[in-house]
Amino acid sequence: MSETINPEDDIVASEDEPARPVAMKTKRLHHHLIEWAVLLSLALTVTIGLRSFAFQTFYIPSSSMAPTLQEGDRIIVDKLAVDWGTIHRGDILVFHSPPQEECAGTHDPVLVKRVIGLPGDSLYSVGNTIYVNDQPLKEAWPHTEPLGPPAIAPKSRPVVVGARHYFMMGDNHFYSCDSRYWGTITRADVIGKALVRVWPIGRVGNF
Repeated sequence: MSETINPEDDIVASEDEPARPVAMKTKRLHHHLIEWAVLLSLALTVTIGLRSFAFQTFYIPSSSMAPTLQEGDRIIVDKLAVDWGTIHRGDILVFHSPPQEECAGTHDPVLVKRVIGLPGDSLYSVGNTIYVNDQPLKEAWPHTEPLGPPAIAPKSRPVVVGARHYFMMGDNHFYSCDSRYWGTITRADVIGKALVRVWPIGRVGNF
């Protein structure tokens, strides 16, 4: 007895076969899109986390730190070096400026200067020489003279740096608006330590 073939069944079978690989490809594509979305989300989260808690890029707006840092330089700041580390004399810090900072008639919200005085230090200046605890400060970093005006303080009335405070100065002494004008900063003001210059290309590197 011969088998009867239903033409409609034959048509349905022939249409189902090519539909299966298309469905599989669509499923794989959807799976890959989800994977990429997860990876991008993780990358974004890591980037935001690093910027918030570890590293951040800052722009140098003036020449107050010349010749070490020039106006227009871009630097990377290490935040963890302050949160988990120690601040030393000679470190370059990026910090929130104190409210009384208005040397140029405007308030710069973020400043970059070098640590000259540590908590407990006594500072004064005579001529172009800075004295820390009655010893001449050996500025082992590039800097410009003359020192001022203004001087740091007379020997008879030295500046005494308070606990968890720092006396900051720009390497370009004569043109720097720093702690001589607006006093010391607190450790809570510090954003991080200047780590490396990343712009311009010809000057990339440590200071």
